[in-house]
Amino acid sequence: MLDNNKLSLDKAVDVLKAAGEPTRLRVLALLFGGDLTVTDLTEILGQSQPRISRHLKLLTEAGLVERFQEGAWAYFRLSGDGRSHALARHIVESVSVSDALLSRDSERLRAVKKARAARAQAYFSRNAAGWDELRSLHISDEQVEDALLQLIGETPFDSMLDLGTGTGRILQLFSPLYRRGVGVDASRDMLAVARTNIDAAGISHASVRHADILNLPLERGSFDLITIHQVLHFLQHPEEAIAEAARMLSPGGRVVVVDFAPHEFEYLRDEHAHLRLGFPSEAISSWLGDAGLSVENVVALKPEDNVEKGLTVTIWLARDPRLVIAEAPESESPVKGVA
Repeated sequence: MLDNNKLSLDKAVDVLKAAGEPTRLRVLALLFGGDLTVTDLTEILGQSQPRISRHLKLLTEAGLVERFQEGAWAYFRLSGDGRSHALARHIVESVSVSDALLSRDSERLRAVKKARAARAQAYFSRNAAGWDELRSLHISDEQVEDALLQLIGETPFDSMLDLGTGTGRILQLFSPLYRRGVGVDASRDMLAVARTNIDAAGISHASVRHADILNLPLERGSFDLITIHQVLHFLQHPEEAIAEAARMLSPGGRVVVVDFAPHEFEYLRDEHAHLRLGFPSEAISSWLGDAGLSVENVVALKPEDNVEKGLTVTIWLARDPRLVIAEAPESESPVKGVA
């Protein structure tokens, strides 16, 4: 009888062959530190692009590495799940961190990340004034985050998807709870910021990628928590983003939407590219319902001072109502319950 928690002999041999070469092992060790391009790896390893590309091809074929395109750049990252990944991690962790080659690789990796962080900070600085102006109109980000943490609770879950991830802050906020996190964004500049922030926070179980949140290149029904934080007001058809989020939810999974209540700050259209001036609570709740989700809670966070001239931040929490079958010992019958 096959053990589904173990690799087959042939697959184990394939993984060991792929990892069992000095350069490929060094590549795996580097990718445990975050996403990298071929250019990054050639700079760190001091090898030609064709050679690095061939090593990456072999690692990809073995299921150890994934490739994601962002415009003219292709990023590589470790496959986020599976028994092959676990074996690769065990192999890398078995090598001494004081090894001369790996130590030098780590130093060069830090230099690459430092340069990446400088580019991201330059973009962030160019736009910081506008973001600070918008933040001044509503309660602090810390208060919004506290409300989110209270709504979600402290129970760990398997997977999280952050739509329109921006700076990656929401991925950071929930990182102690999920095993695997993914953030998507249409802005490559913002992805650079998010990637830098995730690296700086030492979060190795989250990654970001370029994607259209209305047409996600991800497996259906594979996420336990999906967040849409201050994104819908940029969209012409926000209900389509909610429907796509619902498509990505696992049975019993939750969607959290954070956005503004209706307001009259017309200048946000021209200066901040807002297509919608906030949303009535009933509108978002209706779209969530149309997507097959059950709204569990709606929280309105009003500005502390001068309520009439500030922005109210609203949080909607909804759940996929499908039941999931809980695992039970062989001697017991499966028990149905909501996750």
